[in-house]
Amino acid sequence: MAGGGGVLQAAGAAALIPSSLGLLLAAAPPERRMAAVRGWTAISGLAAALGPVLGGLLTELDWRWVFLVNVPIGAAAILAGLRMLPGAPARPDARRRDLLGAALLTAGIAALAFGVVRSESDGWTSPQILGSLAGAAVVLALFVLRSARHPAPVLPLGVLRAPAFSPASLANVLFAVAFAAMLLSCVLWCQDVWEWSALRTGLAITPGPLMVPALAMGGAPLARKIGSGPLALIGCAVFAAGVAWWMWRMADGYALGMLPGMLLTGVGVGLTLPTLIGAAVAALPPTSFSTGSAVVTMARQVGTVVGVAALIAVLGGGEAARTAADFDAGWLLTIAATVGAAAVCLFIPRARKA
Repeated sequence: MAGGGGVLQAAGAAALIPSSLGLLLAAAPPERRMAAVRGWTAISGLAAALGPVLGGLLTELDWRWVFLVNVPIGAAAILAGLRMLPGAPARPDARRRDLLGAALLTAGIAALAFGVVRSESDGWTSPQILGSLAGAAVVLALFVLRSARHPAPVLPLGVLRAPAFSPASLANVLFAVAFAAMLLSCVLWCQDVWEWSALRTGLAITPGPLMVPALAMGGAPLARKIGSGPLALIGCAVFAAGVAWWMWRMADGYALGMLPGMLLTGVGVGLTLPTLIGAAVAALPPTSFSTGSAVVTMARQVGTVVGVAALIAVLGGGEAARTAADFDAGWLLTIAATVGAAAVCLFIPRARKA
């Protein structure tokens, strides 16, 4: 039952998140679309700040409330959506969804994540790991071929030709790898090393996401002045500096160790994430807003899966206590992914003025 509930929640999130951004882009006038993307990201950052705290508080009361609290929120959202959202226009390909393509993508990412997670215990040269990674490559190649031939594919390859879309999406994937590894490493450090409760861990992580809303909205003038690529690169640099701070001072405690790095990573996320999403979708034609936002969201989720799997592989998934050296290796991985995202930001062209 729990597994079925998780699948339903994942399916609902997969339908809701890209659709919400697509509706927002379609409703906003051209000159306000970047601001709309930044507002959407700011709300996401605020939710990320409040979620761990509220989740920890509900866990302290009763773990069942973590699931039950979503029921009235979901019901209210459904009622509001029925009253306020415009109806979707009829689409000739609505009944030809690429279910096989979705299955191929899911299987390919699952095989990749399995190979990365098990690499630490089985070894990169073991037949099991080599077979898993090779299988992932083959399945993902089949997914691309399927997308090229299907009339309504999961990944419309045509949107990749839009200016700035491909480099911004790739940078989005790499930054999602870094962000997921960063966030999980902080949670594991608080609970495994400092042995903090879920509520205290959530409170410790909150200052970082709280930096995102103000920077997401305030970064728009800077993006117009210097361009999306340079601004995202600056954000990646600040983010990497926060992670590097942990490698240097995390053992000094929360006030001198975790908190400064959490604030720096929050600034980096606030500058980078909305800028990359905005750069990816701003150049798309209105008819591709929903599709493009879905691809951007999918890219973030793929990066999140890979980031979590890579961190677990570096830290080790066994019962042995994790050492500071293990976390240093995980943060070094995080910095490497951030540097990769920063390098790709150099290839994001500056948006043309209307």
